[in-house]
Amino acid sequence: MADQGINIVIGAGDYHNNPGWLHTQEKELNLLEEEGWRKKFAPGSVSAILAEHVWEHLTYEEGIAAAEICYRFLRPGGYVRCAVPDANFQNEVYQEGVQVGGPGSPDHPAASHKIVHDYKSLSEMFQAAGFDVKLLEFCDGQGDFHYNEWEEKDGFIYRSKRFDHRNEKEQLGFVSLIVDAIK
Repeated sequence: MADQGINIVIGAGDYHNNPGWLHTQEKELNLLEEEGWRKKFAPGSVSAILAEHVWEHLTYEEGIAAAEICYRFLRPGGYVRCAVPDANFQNEVYQEGVQVGGPGSPDHPAASHKIVHDYKSLSEMFQAAGFDVKLLEFCDGQGDFHYNEWEEKDGFIYRSKRFDHRNEKEQLGFVSLIVDAIK
């Protein structure tokens, strides 16, 4: 799916797992500040946006607003590959670590989590912004894990079934809810 157009990683941190993509931090490109996007990109000019464990730091309403901004800057057929913690993953330690507000320590990465999505809420959020949503990895309402093949060259997600070091063979230690939201 990703082509030679503009491909952006939102909230890249210290990781540069997507060679050839523009890796950004919040201070460089804020999902909620359209003016910053306009300074860098023309509407309809972006091919792909990758956000690994970013959207959980937004409220549901902020998530829709961010998705709407992304939609405006994506070209037709462009997409957001979004990975977030999965509210339906049946692992108590995982859920404690990803819960809203984090597990207690104010310097824990999850301390700023505002929502823990399930596949329905994340899909509905992107659909509200006009996207078609394809579920790549997710746990259903019974906690059963579902996996649909996806290409890492279209946006590498470390915290996934295939790549996270905490997952071994058929034993899942850490999963993400991963979707492609397609314009």
